[in-house]
Amino acid sequence: MFNDIGPLELATLVVLAVLVFGPDKLPKVIQDVMRTVRKIRDFSESAKQDIRQELGPEFKDFEFEDLNPKTFIRKQLDNDELGIKEIRNGFDLKKEMAEVTDAVHSADGSSSSASSPSTGSAGGRIDMTKKPEAPGAREEHPPFDADAT
Repeated sequence: MFNDIGPLELATLVVLAVLVFGPDKLPKVIQDVMRTVRKIRDFSESAKQDIRQELGPEFKDFEFEDLNPKTFIRKQLDNDELGIKEIRNGFDLKKEMAEVTDAVHSADGSSSSASSPSTGSAGGRIDMTKKPEAPGAREEHPPFDADAT
């Protein structure tokens, strides 16, 4: 319940409780809080039992923790009937990336040798490489306005 509270926070809470309730009333307050927590826990367990009885025997292995979306998805992905583990283990990202890289490099080599600079495409493919500039052509930049920025 208090897994993320460190020793310093716990000591601070104890000191605050002693200051607020006083050393005389503190044990009674702790007993009242513990009694309330036990009542809430018992009420929760009885509600779970009532729901299990109402659902019937076909839901005998139903767990309320499965209603948490993370737990539900994790349980479904770990299910061996779906074959997700085989798919996950059969997928090799490095191999796939190497195949894609080889395909891109072979496409670059074949398109640059097969296409002419004037057409820009070879066999329906678009050549996305930068075209070499003509020796006399100069790249024009739009005017720069320092006040606009």
